[in-house]
Amino acid sequence: MDIVISNTSETPLYMQIYEQICAQIITGEIPVESCLPPIRTVAKELRISVIPVKMAWEELERGGFIYTMAGKGCFVAPLQSGELNLKRDSLAYAKMKEDIAYYRSLGLSMQEIIELVKRCYNE
Repeated sequence: MDIVISNTSETPLYMQIYEQICAQIITGEIPVESCLPPIRTVAKELRISVIPVKMAWEELERGGFIYTMAGKGCFVAPLQSGELNLKRDSLAYAKMKEDIAYYRSLGLSMQEIIELVKRCYNE
C-alpha cells in the first residue's frame, strides 16, 4: 500500500488517503482479503494524526471497500468485478464533476474541455 499526501492540497488528508486506497483496491494493487495496516501505523508512517486515517478507514468501510473484524483488523472486501466497475465509475464521475465545475468557472466550453481531456489522456 502506497500513500502520498500533500499538506498543501485543498483536499482534506482523510480524503487523499481514501481516494488513493480506493484506487489501489479497484486496480487490484491491494488484493481482496488483504489486511490493511493498523491506523496508528499508517498515521506514524505518514507523520500525521490518527484522526484523518481513522476517518479514511471509516469512509472505506461505508463505501464497501473494506470490512472490520473485531480484534483482527480491517480487510479488503471481496467485490465482484461488476461492483468494482460501479464503484470505479462512481468515484470517477464525482471527481470529474468537480473538475468540470472548475473548468467551467474558467470559461471553458464543453468542446474546449473535451480537447483538454484528450490532450492530457494522450500524454
